[in-house]
Amino acid sequence: MSKEENSDLIKFLEPYPEEVQKNALLLRDFLWDLYPKCNELIYDNYNALVSGWSTTEKMGDIFCSVGVFPKHIHLGFYWGSEIADPENKLQGKGKQYRYIIVTDMETIPKKYMIRLLKDAYNNSIAKLKLKKLQPQLKGITIVKSESPVKRRPGIKTAKKIKNK
Repeated sequence: MSKEENSDLIKFLEPYPEEVQKNALLLRDFLWDLYPKCNELIYDNYNALVSGWSTTEKMGDIFCSVGVFPKHIHLGFYWGSEIADPENKLQGKGKQYRYIIVTDMETIPKKYMIRLLKDAYNNSIAKLKLKKLQPQLKGITIVKSESPVKRRPGIKTAKKIKNK
């Protein structure tokens, strides 16, 4: 799957509000246009839908992600604690993950995000070099996991049909 082949992602986005779906797809296009040779790894997990951009096919090599929630989206940086954030726009206090909340693609600080994305990408490449690995850039989308049970506050889920 590539940027144009997004049927799985569209299916995973269906339970979310229309505005969140729209912004998630616009943010995805923004990232694909910047990093067309990177791999998009999709995790339709228990509590969120996440697409991560990686220099390999491994979760640990993701340098940025789009986390979809019922009311907003996280543009996240897996190793965000290691990149410069001179304008202090990134949120998060954990050991590594940092993010910016996206509620509308029109208001996202794109130039600043491009700078952060570049730093995150370069950090990812440097980590591969430390492990003496090469990037495995293919420009493909891979569904890595799809949780059969989802618990996402604010989203109504369909009731399971009981077998008779």
